[in-house]
Amino acid sequence: MLRLLSRRRRLLIRRFSSTSDQSRVTDLSTSAPSTTQQPPPSLTTLPHSLPSPRPRRLRSFPPYFIAGTLVSSAALVYYLSNSSSQPDTSDRIYTDLSETLEKSKCSARRLMTHMKQTGAAAAVLWRSLLSVLTSANQGVRSGFELRVAALLADIAAANTTRRMALVGAGRGVVVDWLLEIVSGNGNGNGDRGGTQAEAARALAHLVADPTVCDKVLGRPGAVPSLLWFIFSFQPKKPNKNYKHSSLDGLDPSKGRSMLVAALMDIITSDCDTADPASLHPMLSGSASLRDIASAIEVIEQGSIHFDNDGNKNDDGDDGDIGMKGIGMKVLGGTAILGFSRGTGEELAAPLRNAVSLPELDRSNSGTVPGLWDDLQREHVAVPFATWALANWALASGANRLRIQEMDRDGQTVMAALTAPERTVKWHGSLVARALLDDSNLPLTGSVPDWSSSLLSTAFDASGNEDVSLVQLALSTFLVSVERCDESKKVIRKKGLELMRGITKQTEKNINLQEMLVRVLGLLFEDNHVNGTNDIHSPLSIEEGQRWSGILVRWIFDQYYPDSMRNTAIRILSHILEDCGPASVPISQGWLTLLLSDVLGSSKTQNLKGNAPPPQADKVKHQINHFNASSALQIASQLASAVIRQAGTPSEPASSDPGTIFNNKAPLADFLSLEPFATSLRNFLKQKNPPKFDAADSALATLKAIKALSELCSDDIACQRKISNLGALSLLRRFLLGDDYEKLAANATYDASNKSNKNSNNSESNVESGTDNSSIRVPPAAHVRRHAARLLTILSTSPSARNLIKHDRILCKWLDDCATGHIQCNDLKLQSYCRSVLLNVSLPENPEKKNRQFGDGLFFLNPEMPQGSLTNQEENKEKNNRMQPTWDVVFVHGLRGGPFNSWRISDNKCSTTSKAGLVENIDQDAGKEGTCWPREWLAMDFPHGRFFTVKYKTNLTDWTGASLPLQEVSSMLLRRLLAAGIGTRPVVFVTHSMGGLVVKQMLFQAKLNNHNEFLQNTAGLVFYSCPHFGSKLADMPWRMGFVLRPAPSVGELRSGSPRLMELNDFIRNLNNKGSLDVLSFSETQVTPIVEGYGGWALRMEIVPIESAYPGFGELVVLDATDHVNSCKPLNKSDPSYAETLEFLKKLKSQRDKN
Repeated sequence: MLRLLSRRRRLLIRRFSSTSDQSRVTDLSTSAPSTTQQPPPSLTTLPHSLPSPRPRRLRSFPPYFIAGTLVSSAALVYYLSNSSSQPDTSDRIYTDLSETLEKSKCSARRLMTHMKQTGAAAAVLWRSLLSVLTSANQGVRSGFELRVAALLADIAAANTTRRMALVGAGRGVVVDWLLEIVSGNGNGNGDRGGTQAEAARALAHLVADPTVCDKVLGRPGAVPSLLWFIFSFQPKKPNKNYKHSSLDGLDPSKGRSMLVAALMDIITSDCDTADPASLHPMLSGSASLRDIASAIEVIEQGSIHFDNDGNKNDDGDDGDIGMKGIGMKVLGGTAILGFSRGTGEELAAPLRNAVSLPELDRSNSGTVPGLWDDLQREHVAVPFATWALANWALASGANRLRIQEMDRDGQTVMAALTAPERTVKWHGSLVARALLDDSNLPLTGSVPDWSSSLLSTAFDASGNEDVSLVQLALSTFLVSVERCDESKKVIRKKGLELMRGITKQTEKNINLQEMLVRVLGLLFEDNHVNGTNDIHSPLSIEEGQRWSGILVRWIFDQYYPDSMRNTAIRILSHILEDCGPASVPISQGWLTLLLSDVLGSSKTQNLKGNAPPPQADKVKHQINHFNASSALQIASQLASAVIRQAGTPSEPASSDPGTIFNNKAPLADFLSLEPFATSLRNFLKQKNPPKFDAADSALATLKAIKALSELCSDDIACQRKISNLGALSLLRRFLLGDDYEKLAANATYDASNKSNKNSNNSESNVESGTDNSSIRVPPAAHVRRHAARLLTILSTSPSARNLIKHDRILCKWLDDCATGHIQCNDLKLQSYCRSVLLNVSLPENPEKKNRQFGDGLFFLNPEMPQGSLTNQEENKEKNNRMQPTWDVVFVHGLRGGPFNSWRISDNKCSTTSKAGLVENIDQDAGKEGTCWPREWLAMDFPHGRFFTVKYKTNLTDWTGASLPLQEVSSMLLRRLLAAGIGTRPVVFVTHSMGGLVVKQMLFQAKLNNHNEFLQNTAGLVFYSCPHFGSKLADMPWRMGFVLRPAPSVGELRSGSPRLMELNDFIRNLNNKGSLDVLSFSETQVTPIVEGYGGWALRMEIVPIESAYPGFGELVVLDATDHVNSCKPLNKSDPSYAETLEFLKKLKSQRDKN
């Protein structure tokens, strides 16, 4: 118990002693009596005459009296509580308590004596310090500054808590004094060199601590002071007159090196940040013009100039221009020395340990003294000034405005961008980025120069694999091009080669590639999208060819984002327009890659181990396999065509393949891709490659478009894929361009020039290749037609519809072609154009499926405003003229066509094939360019809207695979329903096997509950339809091993059960009155194959007993063979007159009902 009381007494005495000491020092330092403790004045505000401090009397109730009372009370309570149980020990307790109280009195007397002595000593010391600091002895004063700076350096080296206290002391005056000391007032190596070194060491620890760094560097005047310190720092040439001793503390050069190293660590710490937008500015958002001016001066001139009072405040807090009162601030600030004012708790380290600091926290200081000593002053000052300018620019818009005002010509930023140091380039790019991002600031005239410098920086950094610098420079370069039109012009003239170099060196970096494609897109949009009439193309033909290989990789590489791919597609389409006929290898190569990509996707799906197709889809699988095999061969042929077209020299002097296909050639990057690289190697191996002209090139393109159309006709995934890869832009070029015609014209012109030269030469040896008659006409019209077909297929998808709809030039051309405003002379092309326009013009209806006019469905009158027929009620409000209310659909037969089968005939019984083969039996019959449903029926029956369909049929498998009857009918039913056919009364006019297709289609409509379609089918017209089989189908079936009959032909055999079932189904509909039937029968044999000397194989293909189904009307056509049964000679021909009368009768019946 006594030990406990003794321990408690000692603790109270210790606290009393500490409190008394502090109170005593405060009382002694007070210049006037006051009841409230005042803060001590700074050293620099000392008056010349000092009043002596008056001693104050101690309180009347000293602490030892209170302590004795507490101890006595505790002892008394203890005694009273234990007196009854322990009466024998009461005398001993009284004795111990008396001794304890006596000892406490003695200790209190000794404590008061020591306090009086300490207070007197403190008063004497304080008067001595005041006398020293106010004296004229500069040496003594410098010594005191040195020890204060050393004290602060040791405090800063301790830990983060003490550094925070040091920075916050006196609201930053401690840091201001340190900054003033390191600036040296222009005398860095004079008598205050040691003080500067210690101050530099203190600042080095503060700057190296991320917790307080921004507070130190953000002080007003901090940047100019540090810049002056950097220029005064000469570690290799110390002052010879200054003698370093152990009392001076740290070696002066080491302290300065520490601060330089700390500053360089800060400068270089954020130069690898991948995202500059995430940088947090470390400087104030309200920087003074003087601070900014100092940084700008250093960046531009590499030096700094201060006047006599350049780094001093004329309005100091203490009225003295010398010291800033740092001594008193430190001595009065107990939080700096190891005590906390906020919580009142004691810290572990006492006052004396705050100076020696045996345990230092160096976890936040990664500086290496001497690491940057070999650098010249400007190589440290300029990076620091640029860093400061970048942090100010990022901090606030007010700072950016001040920077813009101080650097109106932009030369400061330009100097930073062109500096050799990486850190200067980095922070200079940050400054430029901040100024360009601020839309409130006007652009300076140096922005184009900034753009060039930034591009050069990005190019050099990409070669060094400095990704972070490339990203920052490119992002700033992108903003400069976005905001400044002059920058675009400069880059078009000088920067495209550097951009290509960056693209190749950073091929795997998606972010950098995306920025490059955005810049390239801006260059094109300025000329094409914005509608500026710049007489110069943004890219020359050679530049367009050089960029084509890069753009194609952006389009077809799967790891690039869609936004980047779309921009690349737009750029490449502009290149095709700008280059004209010179772009043919690029367009052909683009088409080759599309075809190869589709084939690669199909091959990948087949390699996944899918189960074999069921028997019902076996034929369809065979057709897909056949189409894929053909497309693979066509892709290889087109790749060879690309090589040959690219190797066709425009000048005779460049006919050497070695000069055409070297690495510096414009198309070298493009031809380095597969499959062109393989074709190029094979081409170079040929000694005498065959001649290649525009016709060969156009034919290869035509085959590729047809193959791509077959692959994607019913494959939605394929349609979506090629749409995403830019097929629409490519087809747009095939439709609107005339590249192949120009190539043929150029070839004709060159041949004519050669012929004229040879005619003037007496020893001319004119080759057949130079004759004008040898120049073939390219099938450009066929290329355009099949491009329109593929465009029709793609226009059924929503994404493609939106792209086509917003292309005004393309839609204008499609409308002009469909209406006949431009001379097309191709009904299929006109119909395709009309279908595309209808597909893109129909409004989106999420509740109802939109109508689609897809592949295989043609308008017989595409020049009519077919769009008005899609909404009959709306059109009635617009005008009162008669609108079509019926649909008439024509379905051709075996080996027929959507237009050829319905030609006007010139001879009803002399049909023969020009090729002498049965496969072409219906392709050459009738008059070319005529179509009686279009020319006659549309005028005689204005109530109808006339369609014709196309489906693939073959007589044998030797000419390709074809679908069986059921598959053809299902496909045709889907296309008719998608187009809205069947929502109004419809009549089907068929020839030969086409009648069976329609019968099967109606049967499937019944099975699939398409009741509206079935009910609106008002009539069927059969021209020589083999309702019960055909002799033509019997012949190849008997000779199946030789002729290999197609599946559709096998279903036409006589007595086929399937034909009987279909005929009974139509009979039931006719008996119910749901539809009427009109049949025509041939009467003449048809020449199948003709030979020399009048030899011919003739056959009655559909006899009358098979042409009549057993119900409905029958018209027997005299002297008419199978092919010409649907080709009338004139309007009075029964094959036309009876059909017209049949349609009028059906309409009359429906009107009555």
